[in-house]
Amino acid sequence: MPDWSVAAGQILTIIIMAIALGMDAFSLGIGIGLKGVRLRDVLKLSLVIALFHILMPLGGMIMGQYVSSLLGGIATSVAGALLLLLGGHMVYSALRGESEGSIDHRSVGGLLIFSLSVSIDSFSVGITLGMFSAHRLITIMMFGLFGGLMSMLGLMLGRRASQSLGGYGEALGGVILFTFGLLFLI
Repeated sequence: MPDWSVAAGQILTIIIMAIALGMDAFSLGIGIGLKGVRLRDVLKLSLVIALFHILMPLGGMIMGQYVSSLLGGIATSVAGALLLLLGGHMVYSALRGESEGSIDHRSVGGLLIFSLSVSIDSFSVGITLGMFSAHRLITIMMFGLFGGLMSMLGLMLGRRASQSLGGYGEALGGVILFTFGLLFLI
């Protein structure tokens, strides 16, 4: 029974992190949705973002396992510090009001830049999870699922919501990652 509770705790942690990382896609999706977006573009953007939320943490996890083998016992502290920095940066960006408003999401280049910009945090978290040897398949599938769903929700909500909601989503995601960073350091 103890093995089941540990596995359930790890899966719950991965889901919470996936939701936190999806908040960036959610908040930027609201901004794009406010400008007006067709349903076909919502689907296309969400699928590409989901793909990036799979590939970026996968690359990060592979790199994280390598870094973990180099760092040995201090890997947990380094991973916690990375999450602190990443979460702090997300909160800072949300408070400053930075956005990707100039990207044309309908062009191939704009689609790729937008998807990369909302998925780059997943790479950093993937490095951290690679240091902990997290279950790779579950992690990338959850990150992809929630990245795609959160972006779709943001795009759809952006069609109907006010602009002030966007920053709160990114800030909440940053607070969650910052909290996990603190927990890893304690």
